[in-house]
Amino acid sequence: MASIGLDGMAALAAISLLAGFVDSIAGGGGLITVPALLIAGLDPAQAIATNKVQGSFAAASATYTFGRKGLIAWSSAWRFALVAFFSGVAGALCVRFLPKPILDGLIPVLLIAIALFFALSPKVRNEDAHARMTAFTFGLTAPVAVGFYDGIFGPGAGSFYMLAFVTLLGYGVIRATAHTKLLNLCSNLGSLFLYAATGSVVWPVGLVMALASFLGAQIGSRLAMQHGAKVIRPLLVVVSSLMALKLLLDPSNPWRQGLEALF
Repeated sequence: MASIGLDGMAALAAISLLAGFVDSIAGGGGLITVPALLIAGLDPAQAIATNKVQGSFAAASATYTFGRKGLIAWSSAWRFALVAFFSGVAGALCVRFLPKPILDGLIPVLLIAIALFFALSPKVRNEDAHARMTAFTFGLTAPVAVGFYDGIFGPGAGSFYMLAFVTLLGYGVIRATAHTKLLNLCSNLGSLFLYAATGSVVWPVGLVMALASFLGAQIGSRLAMQHGAKVIRPLLVVVSSLMALKLLLDPSNPWRQGLEALF
């Protein structure tokens, strides 16, 4: 790993502050911090593992703020959180075995679909709506799939959790955001424990970034509670669209390679 001086640490802290703010509302902070870590000199495995530290602190910060306001139904949410934690562990364990081109091709499409849903759906609002499945069925599906993905890759996991809470359990956007942060925290922690055990985490860098992302998430979560759907909905659309665009522009993405082969 290249040596990171005080200026580099300060830059990473500033980037993490922004990422924590964005992550607490719409997710996607990892697409800001992971490239920054790579530029700072960490190898890809270290960057992904170290990013889980700041991501966990940001999610914990937002979860604490939402929980204090009574926006998390702990009686059911703890079960979802437990599933997300172990799914994150499973995802991190399987990261070497799942063909990366599958994720590279699928994730941008899903993110574009999420952006279109939140941009066009007239049903996205602060109030809860009718649930399309029971909490038991939800717990066996959404936290498993998204938590597993979070352990393998991560970017966009918050958007996927958010979509699941809104469309499947009928949560309003503020309540959905609160529960999203809890599950995001747990799947982040699950994968972080495994990465830490393998020695991939660069702790001095991760902890500096974690403090900054914690503060950013405090600002973001308070803004989300104050303004609700007026802030959450457009930010979800913008962040999901930008994440999809960034992934599609990656030279290794199969969609880009296919277009370049055609032209």
